[in-house]
Amino acid sequence: MGKKVKKESEPPPQDVFDPLPIQSQKVATVVLMLNSPEEEVLVKACEAIHNYAEKGDENRSSLLGLGAVEPLSLLISHEDKLVRRNAFMALGVMAANSDVKILLKKLDVIPSVIGKLSLEEDPVVLEFATLCLASLSMDFSCKVQIAEQEGLALLIQLLSSLDPDIKKNSLESIYNLVQDLPSRMALQRLNGVPPLLELLGSEFPVIQQLTLSTLATVTMDTDTRVTFREERGLEKLMDILCQKELSDLHAEVLQVMSNVLEDRESLQLIRDTGGLQTLLQFISTATLPGLQTHAVKAIAKLAQSSENHRLLHEQDTERSLVELLSVDSASVRTATCHAIAAMSLNLSSQDAFRHQDGIHAVVQLLGSEAGEVRQAAAQALASLTRRNPLNAHAVYEAEGVEALVQQLRDICPGTAAHAAAVLTNMAEQEVLRVSILSRGVMAALVEPLQSADTHTLVQATQALSALASQAEGRADLRNAGVLGPLVKLLRSNHKDVRRNACWATSVCANDELTVMEMCKLGALDVLQEINGSANRRNQFSERAFQSLLSFNLSLKYSLTNTLASTDITTDGFYDPGQARAGQSGLTLEDLSKQPVNQRRPVIAINAKPPETVSIQEPEESQQDSPTEALTASVLSAKAYISKGKGKGRKEDEKLRDEEESKPPLEVVDMDTEKQWMLPYDAAFHSLVTKATNTIGIIHEESEQYSALARLVSEAMGGPVEVDRQHDFLWELHLSELRYELQSNIIPIGRIRKGTYYHRALLYKVLADRIGVSCSLVRGEYNRAWNEVLLYIGMPCYPGCQPPPTAHLVDLLHQPGKLLRANTPQAIQYQTI
Repeated sequence: MGKKVKKESEPPPQDVFDPLPIQSQKVATVVLMLNSPEEEVLVKACEAIHNYAEKGDENRSSLLGLGAVEPLSLLISHEDKLVRRNAFMALGVMAANSDVKILLKKLDVIPSVIGKLSLEEDPVVLEFATLCLASLSMDFSCKVQIAEQEGLALLIQLLSSLDPDIKKNSLESIYNLVQDLPSRMALQRLNGVPPLLELLGSEFPVIQQLTLSTLATVTMDTDTRVTFREERGLEKLMDILCQKELSDLHAEVLQVMSNVLEDRESLQLIRDTGGLQTLLQFISTATLPGLQTHAVKAIAKLAQSSENHRLLHEQDTERSLVELLSVDSASVRTATCHAIAAMSLNLSSQDAFRHQDGIHAVVQLLGSEAGEVRQAAAQALASLTRRNPLNAHAVYEAEGVEALVQQLRDICPGTAAHAAAVLTNMAEQEVLRVSILSRGVMAALVEPLQSADTHTLVQATQALSALASQAEGRADLRNAGVLGPLVKLLRSNHKDVRRNACWATSVCANDELTVMEMCKLGALDVLQEINGSANRRNQFSERAFQSLLSFNLSLKYSLTNTLASTDITTDGFYDPGQARAGQSGLTLEDLSKQPVNQRRPVIAINAKPPETVSIQEPEESQQDSPTEALTASVLSAKAYISKGKGKGRKEDEKLRDEEESKPPLEVVDMDTEKQWMLPYDAAFHSLVTKATNTIGIIHEESEQYSALARLVSEAMGGPVEVDRQHDFLWELHLSELRYELQSNIIPIGRIRKGTYYHRALLYKVLADRIGVSCSLVRGEYNRAWNEVLLYIGMPCYPGCQPPPTAHLVDLLHQPGKLLRANTPQAIQYQTI
């Protein structure tokens, strides 16, 4: 056998690179390494990026700019476990950056992240995968995608992980998701409440607080509250409340309880277990404002149920709430006022708060510097005074009126709305209403009546209705400029605002000056438009329209062509003719300024003689101003003529010479000072006197109607045969009068030839003055007639009077004849 020869080793291959330790201090270089094909390089690069990103958000932004996000989003699905883990670590930390989150949405990374949510996965991967979802789940579109990928179910499963970081991140993701209703409902279906309740016993406070915050959200759902109660959730909450060492969780516990106790069964359970006393004890013993605030919020929610309220009332909760009003904390006072408002929905609590001097304490809070306190105090007073005159008077005695009026100008709409509600409640009592008006409430209402807040508008219009029932209130609202905003609200698209504005309009329309002002502002036009709409019309708009017309019978007759027997005309009434669609009614003064035209003349009524003016010689020590002197001269001349002291042309010339011999006066333009007056109609005055003396003494009602008809016919040209009406030249007569007077307005007493509508109008205005009941109806083609009611026939038995029947009064053809309504004769009289 030959000798063995030692075999030499083979040389290393030439294409293999010797191992190279990787070190770099350049971030850009590390980012480039994320594209390496070597696992070892990728592991080190991902680790380095994770460490760098943890140092702050500025570093994360830098990595984003260098393009690190795209390769990391791919590496979380790498087949190498170490690469995958380090990539998740880096991406989970970077996802906290808002710009990174935007890019991750575009890269559609959520399916890859959710795909790794399994208890069998590497705990480090789960920790940072859930951390990534905790950041992404704050975005709405990401929430939708997580839900679609069934991420909520996987996150609920991870709540049972042994790793506290996984629990914390999963819990935070769940909290973000359940802020939306679909996810809350899904959590209930997935039986997510029991795992949450288990976390209440965690040794980590952050997990307990996150759990309570999540429960506070999901227990807003009724079905979830049932599950919460069945899983002994209330007992767990009460257990935490009883442990002083867990006081940092008490505020969150009370927040959850305020939701859970809305259910009747839960309240019964907590009452039976003594939990209600524990809850109420927090009100008086808690020293931290946060705890007191949450405890009172729970009470406020409890009080919204009538049965719950009874239990709270039995525990003398009102006394505890009044004591909390003295706590120097805006949040506590705000919550307490809300609780008082909730409790005061019941009359027994309203009285209890008054007996505890709670009303005075709440009134004092109206002057708080904190806006939320002022608003809550006004809300509490609105509930306290609702249908409770004694409490309303207590607010007055606590000097709350001035503060409430000031609140109407508060920049917070809610405060103004609640203050208006309190004033509305108080205004039901006349003495309080007078006090409110004396504080300038009408001027203060102008601002809330122009608010953009619907609730404020509703309450402000209600207050206006309550306060405008007195004449003083209506005078104030005219001077304060309230009517302008009110009329604008009639056009509101909000049903309640429009309805209240219509009601306020009908209340304000209780005197002529207010009605005239509203008509000038276009109230009638708006109401006509509303009442012409089937959708917008309501009983309030119809009443407002009629209320305005009742104080302007001229406009009512023009718009509706009818005056009822209860519509009593007075001096100043005029008939401008039937109003055209969309035409605004003009006043007599406006019509008097129009040049003479060929349109239908306006018939005016005025039997009021001019007032007698007595002129006294001025004392020597007094000297009239030029204006006064000129006015005195004019009045003196008028008085001289009216008294008939002139005895002929010579006397008149003598008087004129005496006037001309006086020193010349400075002429003052008085057009802007004098007020237009409707001329006195002496002829009509004479007719009124004649009717009073001759017809007023007639006892038979039907004979009164006929006698008045004959008087009207005699004054306006006598009977006219039906077939001879074309010879009765009443149009020419009116045209002559118009040019004689140089006016389109003709006093009714000057008309000597009148047709149907002239005679019907004269009949109505004379009847109104002598107490004869009749209506006035305008037809077509210059027709008009009067309807009267007559009792015809004998009673069928004593005390039984048959109903009256309507008759038309013939004023033109057979003056005095009464035509039964709807008969051929009556119809012929009404139509051509």
